[in-house]
Amino acid sequence: MALFLIGPIVAIVVLSFTDWQLGMTTFSWVGLDNYIELINDNAFWQALKNTLLYVSIVLPFSVAGGLAIAILIEARPSGRGAYRTAFFLPVMGTLIAMSIVWEYILQPDFGLLNMVLDKLGIDGKNWLNDLDTVVYVLAGIGIWHQLGYNMVLFMSGLMAIPRHLYEAAEMDGVPNGWSRFSLITWPMLGPVTLFVLVISAIKAFQVFDTVEVLTQGGPGKSSEVLLHLMYVEGFQFFRTSYAATITVIFLFIVLLITVIKMRFMEKKVHY
Repeated sequence: MALFLIGPIVAIVVLSFTDWQLGMTTFSWVGLDNYIELINDNAFWQALKNTLLYVSIVLPFSVAGGLAIAILIEARPSGRGAYRTAFFLPVMGTLIAMSIVWEYILQPDFGLLNMVLDKLGIDGKNWLNDLDTVVYVLAGIGIWHQLGYNMVLFMSGLMAIPRHLYEAAEMDGVPNGWSRFSLITWPMLGPVTLFVLVISAIKAFQVFDTVEVLTQGGPGKSSEVLLHLMYVEGFQFFRTSYAATITVIFLFIVLLITVIKMRFMEKKVHY
């Protein structure tokens, strides 16, 4: 833990107070200069805004979608294995490879999406180069990628619910559908739901692969996110200490959100 978790975090925090750049043999302490520069950096605020927008879209839809798919599959008497495999395939694939496939699907001239829209009489767009659509397109890919993982977690939670609870509800005259879901399924899925929310939020904040492959933060920084900005500053501009500062802010935001969720939702979870 000291070597692989605590050590790197301490090193990143220390670097954020220096002017060290990749390859330099010496460095100087600069105090809060990097943080002051970050506060005045429009690129950082744009990346933070885009990241929060991305998370606000991906988190609810990937969680709700994963739960809905899990319930639908569990309700089917046959074909469960095939459906599980189909929805879990995006999780097993490398996101970089999947992003290349999406790049061809979203290609404005011969992409599959615009071809389908053209058949329906709808004008397609240059989805990845449109300021108004690029973040939403990336969020859609993020939802597609996380659905299968959340589905598996919810299915494990559904299988752990004692069957006698539903039998008792039937004897008490509780109707099928929403009533049983709200009275039995949803409360019993509390621990799994809390875990899925935290994991999904962290994964959404860690968006990088699709941005790097599909947009590189463009057009005009309209799809720039925190991790990609950190990568650009650290490994393209070699401003390692400034990239470390972005990383510290990123870790703080993720930790804060995780603590808030755990603190306020833990009280509503029944174990």
